[in-house]
Amino acid sequence: MIYSKKLYPVKNIFNLIIFILALLNFNLVAAAMPVPAPPSVAAKNYYVVDFASGKVLAEKNPDVQVEPASITKMMTSYVVYKELEADRLAMDDIVDISEKAWRMGGSRMYLEVNTRVSVHDLLKGLIIQSGNDASVALAEHVAGTEEAFVQLMNEYAAELGMENTNFVNSTGWPDKKHLTTARDIATLAAAIIAEFPEHYEWYAEKEYTYNSIKQYNRNKLLWRDDSVDGMKTGHTDSAGYCLVASASRSDMRVISVALGTDSKKARANVSQALLNYGFRFYESHTLYDAGEVLSRPRIWSGEFETLTVGLADNLAIAIPRGAYDNLDAIMDIDKNIEAPVSKGQQIGVVKVSLEGKELVSVPLVALETVNEGSIFQQAKDYVLRLIN
Repeated sequence: MIYSKKLYPVKNIFNLIIFILALLNFNLVAAAMPVPAPPSVAAKNYYVVDFASGKVLAEKNPDVQVEPASITKMMTSYVVYKELEADRLAMDDIVDISEKAWRMGGSRMYLEVNTRVSVHDLLKGLIIQSGNDASVALAEHVAGTEEAFVQLMNEYAAELGMENTNFVNSTGWPDKKHLTTARDIATLAAAIIAEFPEHYEWYAEKEYTYNSIKQYNRNKLLWRDDSVDGMKTGHTDSAGYCLVASASRSDMRVISVALGTDSKKARANVSQALLNYGFRFYESHTLYDAGEVLSRPRIWSGEFETLTVGLADNLAIAIPRGAYDNLDAIMDIDKNIEAPVSKGQQIGVVKVSLEGKELVSVPLVALETVNEGSIFQQAKDYVLRLIN
């Protein structure tokens, strides 16, 4: 048997005020802002997503495979972060610079062959200066060869759900088999921000000096828009000018991916327009936190009489700006919950809807383990259930 219970986010007090004012004949209308079509921009592919909820705010050819150029280095850095996290690598580890790394063309941090450089400095050169030489040096240090490192890149891509991605090198050097999509890149960007916030900060740095050579971050939005704090540019003749950007305004973070523009200026302008669109017409809210107790339903034959239930993960949504007060959240729980119940076991769902349209349905889980009760408790509950 299922019962439904209305869940009220923080808005309930505000709703009461609105109701009272309406009774006093105040002409108040709570209407969401109309959401127009995304801006017409000069990018072959783009993708705009709310970081907290994962809601897509705008897209164009999001699953068409393209060459990503130096945006590839986001995955190179992600693999390095994973090695650091697992204590298989340290920032002060020293890397021997091979001739292959030294000979890399394109953007470089100007490493010298047979010198020794720290992982810390190479990561700075990779992220801020987009150094191809730094990418190869890190790849060789982590996996022995760049080819072996690429296997790690593709394994992590698969784990993240980057279904249309295939890496061939660590740099983004042109190759017709080196492909990804705007959607997959956004997935990677979100993973870096969520899993490694302490390293993500480097994507906001505007310059880095190595070997007495100062180079500037090619992400021009870092100078134009204070809300932008990352992430990565890319350019080859085959890929065009590309930019992954992330910005945070008023507790909302938006990630944009713009691929295949025709100039440095265009990729910045396109990304700015896409970010502005996301922030202008949408708002993001975390309705319930992971582990927050949402209900204490009756549990039968257990060591306790009630069970605390909630969500395993934060429940965040992105909705048209001004629509928050039209949200409804319903909790459906099995009325006949019987011990034993394990922590994390699903016992219902939470459904969030906007003006009658369901936005999301997520599992409602036990926040604790409840074992079977004593023989006396089980007998008592048996009688109570017969009576009821």
